[in-house]
Amino acid sequence: MSRAGVMAVAVALAAGLLPALALTPAQAAPTLAEVQRQVRTLEEEATSAAEGAQEAKVALASLQKQLSGIQAAAAVQGKTVDALSRSLGVIAIEQYKSGGLGQNLELLFSSDPALYLSAAGSLESITRSKSTQLRKYEAAKQRLTATSLTVNDKLALVTAAKKKFEAQSAKAAAKLKQAESILAKLKKEDRERLARLAQQEEDADQKRSLAAAKSASGVSGRAGVALKYALKQIGDRYVFGAAGMQYWDCSGLTMRAFQAAGVSLPHSSAAQSRMGKSVSRSQLKPGDLVFFGRPVSHVGIYLGGGRMVHAPRSGSRVKVASASNLGNKPYVGARRF
Repeated sequence: MSRAGVMAVAVALAAGLLPALALTPAQAAPTLAEVQRQVRTLEEEATSAAEGAQEAKVALASLQKQLSGIQAAAAVQGKTVDALSRSLGVIAIEQYKSGGLGQNLELLFSSDPALYLSAAGSLESITRSKSTQLRKYEAAKQRLTATSLTVNDKLALVTAAKKKFEAQSAKAAAKLKQAESILAKLKKEDRERLARLAQQEEDADQKRSLAAAKSASGVSGRAGVALKYALKQIGDRYVFGAAGMQYWDCSGLTMRAFQAAGVSLPHSSAAQSRMGKSVSRSQLKPGDLVFFGRPVSHVGIYLGGGRMVHAPRSGSRVKVASASNLGNKPYVGARRF
């Protein structure tokens, strides 16, 4: 059964459109109401895991960028150390050629004092140059060592971020697969009936959403641009990790909407919740981002009147919905840009 079919069933169940039916001939088979609760829980867990994967992906990209910068700095510092090392070698050769103290003594008793003074000045200059170059060399080596340690630290963080991303992605897929397994126990006619009812529910939501979108006509500025962009996507399908132009997840939709308004946001609801200016619930304005879940795992754009436009979950579409608690995910805050 497809993911869209899985979530379509969940929508119809949530709407309470069907009576309880036996899933299998087994006497202890769960009712449809129980299946509804199981599927909805798995759906929310899958969506949260997918947003967790997006947060890990954003962190991974940032760490990789930092690592590249540090590695580039290490390469430059390594060249500086090599150049200073060669410079010290040249100074050593020059000092060797000068003959050191023996030549000084010879010049001291030379019949040509001018030659002595000239040579002595050259030797003093070489000594000062060597001392300066040695200090530069030691400082450069220390910087290179510190940078190399930082590279190792960042490599460890990159590895950890990769593992988190892979684990969260696998968790999201496993939750959906588990939901599919539960729903596969339904009779074929029950699944088809649920899918039809779910489609009708989605169509009704879209009609209401398009009507609600007209209320955004008076919103100006960056908030207005972002809000209008998101409202134009009403009816587009939700897909984990998608950021347009036909498929979206929650943070992909808000990222692109604010990008259209000239605001750069990461593709992660958790990361977005740490940006912009915090806004109290009583001061919400159209265009504010509203966040849900602890930890944050969902985001929408406030429309006004207690509503938001968002990409809700797998199998559903971009729509206007209530901006209160989202299933098991409580409202946790808002940000303004």
